[in-house]
Amino acid sequence: MFLRPLIRAVTYTRWLHLAIGAIVPLAAGLVYPGLSSPTLGDWLIAAALPIPLVAAVALIPSARRAEGLQARLMLFPGKHARERSAAHAEGAATGISATPSVSWADKGRTALWLVFRMEAGLLAWLLTIWLLQCTLTLLDTAVEEPVIGSLTPPAGMGSVALAPLPLLALLAVIVAGGRLDTRVALRLLGPSVKERMTALEERTERLLERNRIARELHDSLGHALTLAVVQAGAARAAKDPEFTDRALATIEETGRAALEDLERVLMLLRETGRRPAGASPGLDEAARLLDSARSSGARVEAEITGPVEELPGPVSREAYRMLQEALTNALRHAGEVPVDVRVAAERSRLRLRVTNPLPEGRPPAVPGSGSGLRGIRERAALLGGEAKSGVKDGEWRVSVVLPLR
Repeated sequence: MFLRPLIRAVTYTRWLHLAIGAIVPLAAGLVYPGLSSPTLGDWLIAAALPIPLVAAVALIPSARRAEGLQARLMLFPGKHARERSAAHAEGAATGISATPSVSWADKGRTALWLVFRMEAGLLAWLLTIWLLQCTLTLLDTAVEEPVIGSLTPPAGMGSVALAPLPLLALLAVIVAGGRLDTRVALRLLGPSVKERMTALEERTERLLERNRIARELHDSLGHALTLAVVQAGAARAAKDPEFTDRALATIEETGRAALEDLERVLMLLRETGRRPAGASPGLDEAARLLDSARSSGARVEAEITGPVEELPGPVSREAYRMLQEALTNALRHAGEVPVDVRVAAERSRLRLRVTNPLPEGRPPAVPGSGSGLRGIRERAALLGGEAKSGVKDGEWRVSVVLPLR
């Protein structure tokens, strides 16, 4: 367990990342005060002299991006490592930002990081050189040739035995310094509050888009399959060639519309950059839904009032899907029963209501249950409206109210 960090490639890339930070103070020290025979004061001057210059570099927005990319590459294990740590998941995914500075807070954190990296790199470099010199000094200790037959050990054997200790200390410095460097990088190069909010908003948008696509598939394909099953069953029971022809025509038309919806949704999932062939249907095409339901044997009475063709696009499209799901539920769970549809486009809101008698011999469904009804509520909530479903006066009722502004 203690030797595991020593066999990981990332341990040494972290040490290299630290050592690179020593380049600036070493170059400054060569200019002044000179490093021919440096004292402790000379090293302190070399460490302090470049601080204003390094802090000024942090004012460049792209400096933060460059440091973030370098930290991701050198401080976290990749495919070449023997294992992946929790720090890798945190750093590569969300812990290290690779975007330019957008605020003074970002620039300030970048300046602190550059100064830390420079000072820590210089310290790591000095410790490395000093520990290696200690090892070489111990190995260079003169070893006296023993007199033949003498039992006295050579004078330098004690120093030779101590020679591995500085190397072990150096390995400990490399491991500890790399871990410290990684933790400070996560703290100073981590995403700002604005970046976290942006990432959260993007993730929310992706989830909402996935939910919308899932609802599209559920409503469109569910409606088509329900109609196909109902039509096929009705045709088998009727044993009438003319009715069978009408049922097959309805199944064909519904299946073709479902394939168009499926192609449009799959194009969105593939993210081809092309616009889908044909927009989603709106409430002004509700007649197609009503005709499909009637052709399956249901007795649909519909009343549509108001200028539905002038409804806002999102409201019209979502109301169409809600009506589709409500009709599908009625056909799937109630069978050939009278269905009453009321759509009213008012000045400030759209009202949609679908009612049907409860089928005999079947227990009423739990209000609000089922993925389809949940999808209706979600669609209404996204538009700032409200959807309710349940039993009222012996009938199953789905009612939706959507604001138009």
